[in-house]
Amino acid sequence: MFLDPVKPSIKPPLFLMKPIYLSLLLAAVFAPKLCAQATLRQGDTIEIRLAGVPTEEIQAVSAQYTIDDTGMLNLPYINNVKVAGLQPNQAQAAIEQKFKSEEIYTHPTVTIIIQNTSRFVNVGGAVRSPGRVPYTPDLTLMSTINASGGFNDFADQKKVRYIHDKKVEIIDVRKIRKDPGLDPKVYPGDQLEVPQSFW
Repeated sequence: MFLDPVKPSIKPPLFLMKPIYLSLLLAAVFAPKLCAQATLRQGDTIEIRLAGVPTEEIQAVSAQYTIDDTGMLNLPYINNVKVAGLQPNQAQAAIEQKFKSEEIYTHPTVTIIIQNTSRFVNVGGAVRSPGRVPYTPDLTLMSTINASGGFNDFADQKKVRYIHDKKVEIIDVRKIRKDPGLDPKVYPGDQLEVPQSFW
């Protein structure tokens, strides 16, 4: 009685794999590295989670924060910490170290989560290409509108709605054209709504 020989398991070369499987494989290999290499920037909205401290202190620190124009985070008890230009794990270590050096906590554990909406400014209404504009630190209201293709023929340029931190400001773009110094900076997660003129 003879048994059939066991066929060796041979994996096909990468170039013979179906494209969908290949893309999934590459994503699984490289995605963790890409996430680890993300760099914090001015204007990013991040979530900080604190552990290793008394429960009531967790609530005092764990929240969403926005990195300001100087690259700083203003945190309870320790004030400003420079995080722009750092990867999340480096920023976590810097915050933990400051809590320790200021003798606030002995063994804090900080986790930083970058918000998915923190890298774009949303533009809607009477522009030629409504949608999301990638954030850069030098982005202003006018440059955001220009990146959206500019106003269309029906835009009411006197009443552009600028929504920042849940606050709405009505802006007359004609005044900005006369004085570019009035052009406000915009930040990740902000929204611009350009209404349509009725005449």
